[in-house]
Amino acid sequence: MTFEDLNLNKPLLQALTDLDFVYPTPIQKQAFPVIMSGRDVVGIAQTGTGKTFAYLLPILRQLTFSDQIEPRALIVVPTRELVVQIEGEIKKLTKYSYIRSAGVYGGGNINTQKQTLYEGVDIVVATPGRLLDIVLHGALRLHSVQKFVIDEVDEMLNLGFRTQLRNLMDVLPARRQNIMFSATLTSDVEALINDTFNTPDKIEVTPHGTPIEKIIQKSFHVPNFFTKANLLELLLKTDNEMNKVLVFVKTKRMADRLFEIIANKFPDQIGLIHSDRTQSSRLHAVQNFDNGTHRVLIATDVIARGLDITDVSHVLNFDTPDESADYIHRIGRTGRADKDGIAITFSTSQERGYKAAIEELMNRTIDVEKLPEDLVVSTVFLEEEKGPVLFDKHYLKAPSIKNSKGAFHEKKESNKKVNSGSGKRDSKNPKKKKYQRPKY
Repeated sequence: MTFEDLNLNKPLLQALTDLDFVYPTPIQKQAFPVIMSGRDVVGIAQTGTGKTFAYLLPILRQLTFSDQIEPRALIVVPTRELVVQIEGEIKKLTKYSYIRSAGVYGGGNINTQKQTLYEGVDIVVATPGRLLDIVLHGALRLHSVQKFVIDEVDEMLNLGFRTQLRNLMDVLPARRQNIMFSATLTSDVEALINDTFNTPDKIEVTPHGTPIEKIIQKSFHVPNFFTKANLLELLLKTDNEMNKVLVFVKTKRMADRLFEIIANKFPDQIGLIHSDRTQSSRLHAVQNFDNGTHRVLIATDVIARGLDITDVSHVLNFDTPDESADYIHRIGRTGRADKDGIAITFSTSQERGYKAAIEELMNRTIDVEKLPEDLVVSTVFLEEEKGPVLFDKHYLKAPSIKNSKGAFHEKKESNKKVNSGSGKRDSKNPKKKKYQRPKY
């Protein structure tokens, strides 16, 4: 089956031809007729299976030219990077049509975004917080929205957007088509579906043929952070096939720390992205990595979902994620578009349990590689890597009191004075005023 077999118009088919897309993915084939029917849809598919086009193609197929100001389709995503990416995909697909789109996200100039929306759009792609700000300011009305899409909904709920999503749904028209796409179907996602969707059709792509099967997975057992940094440096120096490496770390602090160590040893080859970086630096980091300017991108899970970065040769888990699903999303950045990929995971003794849980989820074992002989093993542990202290000496030994005089001792001279209570002027200090009752 090709895109020619779907009910697509000539502008969309020509745009897909320009992109060299011929065959729809399973999620695209299954979702297209259901979304075209107007029914509510819940799509469950792993990262890298073409979910974005699965909802964009039927939505664009049904949109016709209009000069109205208010948008007719709304797409909500968890991160700014996803807004930029999806809006870019819409531009590619609408190359030969007159469909207007705009991206709205925090960190950008809100006045510029308001002006773009005021001029009129057909599709708005937005993060929930900035979208609500613009709606509450009266710069955008959503009463004409016919298609409402929530992409990466499980990640959106994890990031704390539950209240904002519900507030957003309250201002949308009651008669609309709800479309939700997610990589996992958690209890929170199911609760949101039950509360807001109208007997949706569920489309779930089976794990067979997903990127997991095309990815070579291996791991190293490493004692601590600094040894991990040394191993990463050694692999980058010795493995020429590591030409586009996405390195995932657990926290922003750890990302900054690793960047400081590695960037000096590989000048102009390392990028960094996490939520504390400015919007421009985040976009530049993704662009420089995607176009090959940077060989390595150090990132937190802020970009583990949704972003389509092409030709990633390796995904390196600098830490083993404590959520097994996060591991799947991370390594899904490689092995895309029928290409092979390699995923490498570093695990300390504290992280071995997380690794076992990941293996149980995938029903396969991640091979453990032998550490290189020339690897420098550090004996320095970070505070967060040190185990809890079970018996602290401070709790076992009472503190000593120097120069103690016991419970009873002579009073100081200043404490031996007796207050006579007479209230008369002190004869020894004639300037001292007598206590007087306050005047009212």
